[in-house]
Order: sequence, then structure tokens, then C-alpha cells
Amino acid sequence: MADYIFKLPDVGEGTTEAEIGDWYVKPGDRVEEDQRLVDLMTDKAVVEITSPVAGVVVSTHGQAGEMGAVGAPLVIFRIDGEASESAPVAVAEATVMTSVEAPAEVEASEPEHAFGRPLASPAVRRRAREIGVALKAVVGSGPSGRVTHADLDAHTAGAVVAPVATRSRPTPSPGGITETRIVGVRRKIAERMQEAKRRIPHITYVEELDLTELEDLRTHLNERRQPQQPKLTLLPFFMRALTCALPEFPKINSHYDDEAGILSSYQQVHIGIATQTPSGLLVPVVRDAGALDLWQSATEVARLAGVAREGKAVRDELSGSTITITSMGALGGINATHIINQPEVAIIGPNKLVERPVVYRGQIAIRKVMNLSSSFDHRIVDGYDAAQFVQRLKQLLEHPATLFIEQS
Repeated sequence: MADYIFKLPDVGEGTTEAEIGDWYVKPGDRVEEDQRLVDLMTDKAVVEITSPVAGVVVSTHGQAGEMGAVGAPLVIFRIDGEASESAPVAVAEATVMTSVEAPAEVEASEPEHAFGRPLASPAVRRRAREIGVALKAVVGSGPSGRVTHADLDAHTAGAVVAPVATRSRPTPSPGGITETRIVGVRRKIAERMQEAKRRIPHITYVEELDLTELEDLRTHLNERRQPQQPKLTLLPFFMRALTCALPEFPKINSHYDDEAGILSSYQQVHIGIATQTPSGLLVPVVRDAGALDLWQSATEVARLAGVAREGKAVRDELSGSTITITSMGALGGINATHIINQPEVAIIGPNKLVERPVVYRGQIAIRKVMNLSSSFDHRIVDGYDAAQFVQRLKQLLEHPATLFIEQS
């Protein structure tokens, strides 16, 4: 009998610590290899930690909500074998999930997400190799199709097991009040929103845009798009407008380090796209948006939104934006006071496009109009500059031909 110290693993995002989530074992429990032990939470995902060995849990380290350092003891096991406290400790398999309620997994040892590679633990992979089964041929019953030992058994027996149930949601107390601890990605979002609102004096500017001509162009392009081209929404046009306008307003395409008192303005435009995911709001980044055409922008936005919602976005895909677009257009609403994605200094938010009667060239006409709600860091951007910038966007979007002849 020997003790085996299982240390908190690097979850693959370059972080030095992670928040302890829910525990699934307690001292005295006997666990099998690959059994779920605990969830770790990073800024972007929930990471499922499974046991690297079979044995009895001697102790667990860290309570839910506490931060644990990478390399610190996480679980101590009593196992049969030759391992000892001083022996090197293997890094556990870690599995990234999109959310606690709806997990989607990849191995943390492959943080760059090997698309197409079946999700499975090292133990399952080893066993599959030993029995000569290709994992791609096995139907996974775990979260997001993860292949388990049971799936291998079912595959070799010619059957398929049913997917496992996801974790239950919090249940209401007898008094009808449900208390949910805010942890992980949701807590990080809350902290960032609070910090941005506390530190940045926001100024919000709303303008009405007549997008009738732009909508005509969008419809025309969609009717003639190639099969491999995605359907265009208004978002790529707004991205195009930003890349046209921002060179004239370099202070707006910037990061402000208020502790150092330094404003870093960028030549390239890296556009953050606020994206709702099962874990909460994430902002994947379209890099150097000015180098992309409309179709490439639409394709990249769709790809990034997909990996963000699946919890597969890597760190570089979720950082480095110089300005953010957030849109609640599909949900309606007249305007919004968006919170700036710190350390950026501006965020723009298209509202819902509607048809309504307006005065157009001296006549009442039905036009397609939209409000554009934008917030700016008033420490860096004066109201006059903010208004000029939005008016420039208005000019470009209301006369869409200029989007293709005025880009810097």
C-alpha cells in the first residue's frame, strides 16, 4: 500500500491557478481509474478532472470556490502498487466542458482542440489500442460524445449504450428560493463587468441608421452567393465599416492601461464579437479584420462563435480584441448602454432593424432603420470624437458602396 499524491494539473490555458468547483469524491471513497473527481474552473471553461489511478481517497484539498495552484496537491490516494509520496505524479486527464449543465469535452492535453479526434480518456485510448478498436468507429455516450469504457464494451458486443444523464440543476428549497453559487466563467464575467463599470466612465451615444440600401445589397449578395459561401448577416458589413473608419480615429482602436497611464493604439483592427454561450458571454476575436472580405469575415465569425459555444476556443481566440461589437438586434430593443470590454475604449451595438415610415427625400417612405448604440471610455474619447466616429460609420453604412472604395 502506498500514498499517491495527485497534483492540480495545468488545464492547458497557461494559467497558474484554477478555481475549485464541485467535488464528486470524499475521503474514504474508493475510486476507479478515469472516475470523475472534481471540476476546475478557469476564466473560460469548466474542466473535469478524472482520477489517474484506482484507490481510496485519503484526502482532498481545496473547497468549492477556493483557488488552487497548479502543482499543489489536489487528491491523495491510498493505492496498491509501488507509487510513493516522492514519486513523480502523472498529470491527470482533464476534460473541458462548455458548461456545468451541458458539458462538451476535449482533453486538456490537447488544448488546441483536435477537431475530429474522438473524445476519450488515456485509459480508454490505451484499452482501445490493446483490443484493436478504432475510437472513431465507437459511438460515445459521454458528454459531447466522449467514448467511455462502457462504449468500448458495447462496441465490441455490437451494441450502443445510451448517453449518460447530465448533472441535475439546483433544486428549490422548501421556501421556493433557489440559491446558486456563482462560480467559474459566470463569476469571471461578473467580476469583469463590475471592474469595467467601476473603472471606466462610460459615455453612450445612439444614432439612427437608414440601412435600406445596405439591406438591398445584402439580399443581392446572398441571392448570388456560392454554395461554399455562408449567408451574410449585417455583422460583416459592420465589421467592414469599422475597418474603414477606425484608421481615422486611432484613439478608438486602442487599449488603455490606466495603471501605467499608457494608451496603445493599433494599426490592425481586431474585432471582438460578443457571443452568448452556455457558460455566459464570451468575446472571440476576429484578428486583422481589415484583411478579410465580407465572406471571409462571415466564415470566421461563424467558426469562432461555434468553438466558443462548444467550449473549444483557445486562449488566443478569446483575447486581443481592440474593439468589440455586441448585438442584441434579434431580441429587439431600441437602444442599450453597453459595457466596454476592458482594456478597449469603445464598443458598438447594433439594435434591431425594423421597417417604419420616415421622411425620405421630402416624402413619407417605408425605410429599414436601425439604432446603433455605442459606448466609449470618456477618459480617452471625448463626446465630440465619439459622435464623429459614429457619424462616419453612419455615412459608410448608409452608402454601402463606400465600404468597398474607402477602406484604408
